[in-house]
Amino acid sequence: MLKATLRSFLAHKGRLLLSALAVLLSVAFVAGSLIFSDTVSRTFDRLFASTAADVTVSLRETLDEAVPSGATATLPADLAERVARIDGVAAARAEVEVQNITVVDDRNESVSPTTGAPTLGSNWNPTERSPVELTSGHAPRGPTEALIDSETADRKDVRIGDTLTVIAAPGSFRVEVVGIVTFTTTNPGAALLFVDTPTAQTKLLGDPKGATAITVDAAPGVSDETLKERVAAALGEGRHGFRTAGEQAQSDVEQLGGFLDIIKWVMLGFAGIAVLVGVFLIVNTFSMLIAQRTRELGLLRALGADRRQVRRSVLTEALLLGLVGSTLGLAAGIGLAAGLIELMGLLGMNIKSTEMVIGWATPVTAYVVGVGVTLVAAYLPARRAAAVPPMAALADAEVAGVGRPLKVRAIVGAVVGATGAAALTGCVVASDTGSAASLLGLGVVLTLVATVIAGPLLVRPVIRVLGGWFPALFGSIGRMSQRNALRNPRRTGATAAALMVGLALVGGMSVASASMTKSFDEQIDQTLGADFVLQNANFVPFPQEVTQRVRETEGVGLVVRSQFAPIAVTLPDGARIETTAAGYDPQLDEVANVTYAQGDSAAALAPGRMAMDRDFARDHGVRVGSTVPVEFQGGRKAELTVGALTDQESAEGFGMQGGIYFGLATLERHAPGAQDSALYVNGSPGTDPDDLRGSLEATLEGYPQVQVRDLADYKQLVRDQIAVLLYLVYALLGLAIVIAVLGVVNTLALSVVERTREIGLLRAVGLARRQLRRMIRLESVVIAVFGAVLGLALGLVWGLCTQQVLALEGMTALAIPWGTIVAVVIGSAVVGVVAALLPALRASRMNVLAAIAHE
Repeated sequence: MLKATLRSFLAHKGRLLLSALAVLLSVAFVAGSLIFSDTVSRTFDRLFASTAADVTVSLRETLDEAVPSGATATLPADLAERVARIDGVAAARAEVEVQNITVVDDRNESVSPTTGAPTLGSNWNPTERSPVELTSGHAPRGPTEALIDSETADRKDVRIGDTLTVIAAPGSFRVEVVGIVTFTTTNPGAALLFVDTPTAQTKLLGDPKGATAITVDAAPGVSDETLKERVAAALGEGRHGFRTAGEQAQSDVEQLGGFLDIIKWVMLGFAGIAVLVGVFLIVNTFSMLIAQRTRELGLLRALGADRRQVRRSVLTEALLLGLVGSTLGLAAGIGLAAGLIELMGLLGMNIKSTEMVIGWATPVTAYVVGVGVTLVAAYLPARRAAAVPPMAALADAEVAGVGRPLKVRAIVGAVVGATGAAALTGCVVASDTGSAASLLGLGVVLTLVATVIAGPLLVRPVIRVLGGWFPALFGSIGRMSQRNALRNPRRTGATAAALMVGLALVGGMSVASASMTKSFDEQIDQTLGADFVLQNANFVPFPQEVTQRVRETEGVGLVVRSQFAPIAVTLPDGARIETTAAGYDPQLDEVANVTYAQGDSAAALAPGRMAMDRDFARDHGVRVGSTVPVEFQGGRKAELTVGALTDQESAEGFGMQGGIYFGLATLERHAPGAQDSALYVNGSPGTDPDDLRGSLEATLEGYPQVQVRDLADYKQLVRDQIAVLLYLVYALLGLAIVIAVLGVVNTLALSVVERTREIGLLRAVGLARRQLRRMIRLESVVIAVFGAVLGLALGLVWGLCTQQVLALEGMTALAIPWGTIVAVVIGSAVVGVVAALLPALRASRMNVLAAIAHE
């Protein structure tokens, strides 16, 4: 049996190739994501571990900044002298590092990274653990000299002697580049600017006696933990935070972890789609191979092979397929990881391919996924093979599954579908976002499973409609192609299911994204009342001098500032919620249309007052007049009175959890140092908006990070952000289509082999080669369009339910992108034509007499 199995596998290796490609793609994305994330994590572990001081002292951060405020926490620089006198300290240094700066060359073009990585301004205080070394020029020796990293210099064509403008929180200043520093370790993608310590304190930090951290070196024989305990005992742990080198490295890795996790989960999403669609392809392939080998399997049974041996034989073939696909997929995954590493290099994050990490878990996971998926997919066909009776060797047995009743499928599909429909109905009527989202996820999974199970039941009625016009257009060729698609509903359903999965996903996400876009457009129209909004390109706050320059611009009538700050509120029901609050100037009503359930902007923005979302307040027992304890960054605490409750949709900064905002006077009192995140600008009476825009852009020419947006620009900004998610879905769709095309090609190729004798007879009675190719193409098209119709119908239901979940968050508009749906259906027909090219060509080249004699 083993010898027969191996010969059978080698005999059908061409037919199994496309299934192996599905396994390869699945494993490649899994292995590639693991290798890439392991490599980047290991690289940065070494980077942070080698550059962290033995002990770092900083201000204790009590709250996470979901939205940057622009404030930089400082501690006294002379604290370093106090720390240096502690027993066990070899050296202590005051460090200054700020991220909220922009560096501009003499052409008013930013030299900051375009990837979202920060531009860091620091004091030049090199040690043996510094991540950079001075490779040309000299150290900065005054307030007009600076160093820049070599990669930024090369990328932005900056040379020694060039003049740069540094836009920092205290104000702008000009420096001459007097030296270039080169990374001794991996560059995480940031741009680095170094000035001397006094300049960093006064011009970057705005505090001549301040620092952002104190780094401490341990004396020989003193461990990091011991030193940390001594420093903490000397300084007290109230306002200060203390980290050893290991803890600091771990903290840095965690900050980077969010970015790495995004890449990892995106790639695993591709792997999941590949696995799911690949299962359909493998099931179909083995089912058809077994159907074509009915006489062979019957002969084995007649010669004495029992059911278990036959089943084991088929599973052995699947195991071999899984091993081959997994091995090739692992190799492809290594190549994919290398490509990602090179891509990161183009984006400024330089990681050496020679340091690629392939841990033991990667090949184990690759083979578990590849072999496991193949064996699971082949199990049902293997059981079917074991059921072939010995008498099948004596007669031409029909394809397995043809003509068998679909009652079991109907019952199981109906039960699963009804459960899924109930979950989606519960999602629609739910009033809690969390519950609705959970029911939506359950409903999506169950309805997808139900559609796959019941797909063969839908083949006959749907394809009769879709292919009903074939006879009228193509005559007998069209009628035969339609009947070929109908002859085996199980096969047609399984083939179409691979395409259905991807199109259901894109249909649902298209409806959700179109609805989100329309909702935000309506909310911006209803809320934004300013002529222009001025914001940083990546939403990082900008210095006050920008605000001052804008106020002085000709044609500007009103400027309303917006700032953000992380806060924690303790509510009457005992809940402690960390969120981001906004602060606005008193003239908010002149640039925004705020809908209040109780109170007004005057009550909300008065000193010591705050506004809160009505639903959030109701859920936590808050009323107008309630006093709410609020904690600001750095441990500052205040008790603010709720002056107003809003009934505001999610837009213009009001959509953060709780919808909390207050006047800038309140924010500046309890969280000083925040920078403006946005300016809402109205023109003076009689000023033409186009003229005002030109004036604002001229004013901001030296501040390339700040962009001027009107209502249309602001809508486009939101659309672009939503489009990022949609592009990911389209990429997933592309992968699903690639594998689905493989599935259709495989099905048609095996179908042609199965129908060799039939095709020979048709050719003998006068069917031309061109007509034969057309028949196979039409069969492929109707199967592909059938999958598209099922997928889009399912996707539309998912999209409508998703919109109901979004409505609970204020996004109430519904939009269905009919253009996308029509394009997908047309694209599916094209996919069908492409998938049929090779099988149709092969069929048309068959020798007629050999085909008639084929058994």
